[in-house]
Amino acid sequence: VGQRVSYNLLNLFCSIFLTELIAGDSITSLSHEVIKPEGESVTLSCSYDTSRTYPWLYWYRHDPNQAPQFLLYKGARSSTDEHISDKRYTSTTSHTSTELIIQTLTLADTALYYCTYSSL
Repeated sequence: VGQRVSYNLLNLFCSIFLTELIAGDSITSLSHEVIKPEGESVTLSCSYDTSRTYPWLYWYRHDPNQAPQFLLYKGARSSTDEHISDKRYTSTTSHTSTELIIQTLTLADTALYYCTYSSL
């Protein structure tokens, strides 16, 4: 008798939410619909372009019929400050992109995720 392995799959959507953009600034989602099995990790990405020296990159999750929930912010370029709300989340930033890494996925992680930008 063979064993049957089943995975509960998560749909993770990435979008963008723009804040305080000035002329020439942009932020773009590089991840769209992502489907992953429970227990795995996922990386969602956004690219950005700004002339500002101190950009701040934020990630939010949005569940249906609820307000967006703050996940983390991370400074980029000349700023290394960060605040992360849950140890399963990590983030990397470069001069042109940001990533949200979610470890040990569960069905409760199924949501729409937003990357945002702000600067000093």
